Amino acid sequence: MPQFSEKAGLLYQELRTRIEQVPLTARIVLGLFLVAALFLALHSAITSKDAELHLKVQHSFRDAQLSVWVDGEPAFSGKIVGSTRKKFGLIPTDSVQGSFSQIIAVRSGQHNVRVRIEPADATAQEDSISGDIAPNTGRDLFVSARRSSLALSWQGTGGTPSEASSSFAWLSRYAGSLFLTLAGSIMSALAGYAIRELPARLRTPSALPQKAEVRPE
Repeated sequence: MPQFSEKAGLLYQELRTRIEQVPLTARIVLGLFLVAALFLALHSAITSKDAELHLKVQHSFRDAQLSVWVDGEPAFSGKIVGSTRKKFGLIPTDSVQGSFSQIIAVRSGQHNVRVRIEPADATAQEDSISGDIAPNTGRDLFVSARRSSLALSWQGTGGTPSEASSSFAWLSRYAGSLFLTLAGSIMSALAGYAIRELPARLRTPSALPQKAEVRPE
């Protein structure tokens, strides 16, 4: 332990000496860069998607466009198709039936899910539902789409929607935007400093001695 403490002290002194040799401007730039990296890391941690939305659709359309929004942001868009139903498995009927499933990665917490279906031969329909999804889990959302109705319902348990989870979701979105804004401002300042200072730093110092040698007689 004494040897380790002595080596740690020597290493700290050497590191401090090296840092003091670095120009003050370079230390400021490095500090700003580290702060920007910290903001980006916090933004990634807050907005990480640690849950899943299991979308299950039952419909009666031959061809339709399915669109899904989570908290107002597009989460999925694609086509769904159906086939003619057969009576007793052999006799074709006039009805059409189809099914579709999709897993959408989301953040845990309270969410508002909006679903829109635009059939090729019928009127577009849209509906929304709110629910809570626990961390590191998935929750099933069942969608029943018919020509005259569109219904959304949760399947299984996913936690009771609460005001706290809703507040956390709003706070995480606000904090993520704030972190990105601060990081962008810092990176813009660093870029401006580099554009302004680097040309002067890269100039050859030969011009200064030449001017010093020219003296009036």
